[in-house]
Amino acid sequence: MDKVRAKKHLGQHFLTDENIAKNIADALTLEGYKKVLEIGPGMGVLTKYLLEKPIETYVIEIDNESVEYLNAHYFKLHGKIISEDFLRYDITKVFGDEPFAIIGNFPYNISSQIVFRALEMRDRIPEFAGMFQKEVAERVCEKKGTKTYGILSVLTQAFYEAEYLFTVPENVFNPPPKVKSGVLRLKRKENYKLPVNEKLFFNVVKTAFNQRRKTLRNSLKTFNLSDNLKEDSIFDLRPEQLSTEDFIELTKKIAANGV
Repeated sequence: MDKVRAKKHLGQHFLTDENIAKNIADALTLEGYKKVLEIGPGMGVLTKYLLEKPIETYVIEIDNESVEYLNAHYFKLHGKIISEDFLRYDITKVFGDEPFAIIGNFPYNISSQIVFRALEMRDRIPEFAGMFQKEVAERVCEKKGTKTYGILSVLTQAFYEAEYLFTVPENVFNPPPKVKSGVLRLKRKENYKLPVNEKLFFNVVKTAFNQRRKTLRNSLKTFNLSDNLKEDSIFDLRPEQLSTEDFIELTKKIAANGV
């Protein structure tokens, strides 16, 4: 098998620029883990550079044709190719409780879902790096006060330091996508345990941004806030005006209100 056919329904756009592939692999600091999981390796353009590093590389790939190609061309991967859907597979079957990093050239159509899935496993994922559609990468790293700042920004930055690394043009892919790509790195914070109920925090953030044009006083009505709490000036604001730290403080106030 010489190459894999890109499949539109899987959102496959194969990176063809070796320098960019190496730079993505080099985004990993290799600190705090000995294993890395690459999501959607395709024909292994990124994988080959990961295999050169002093870590144990695993890949997870839903495309059977890609799995066949990787088995034929990358002998170091034998026994480390997981032919599953990352969004549905219980990765503890492979890693147990051991920490591991995540990396990949992520399919645009599921990239946000990949981040949310990684957040669910934040206790085991000290680092996350990879390539997204540019606007999604920017959204993950965005700070408060802009239209692109939202649920993905707040929830990711609650647990990770987010850094936008570089932009990738359309012409280095086969087939070329219609948009630019962006590479980011997430490094888990030293103190990533929130000082609030994390389930409530997620709920507050999502509820607020689901009606992002409204002030918090209106968007958070379902929390049955007391009249006294609603007088707090924070409820005059819209969600994009709050930093991650502000949302943590807001969650504390709502919890104290008896939610």
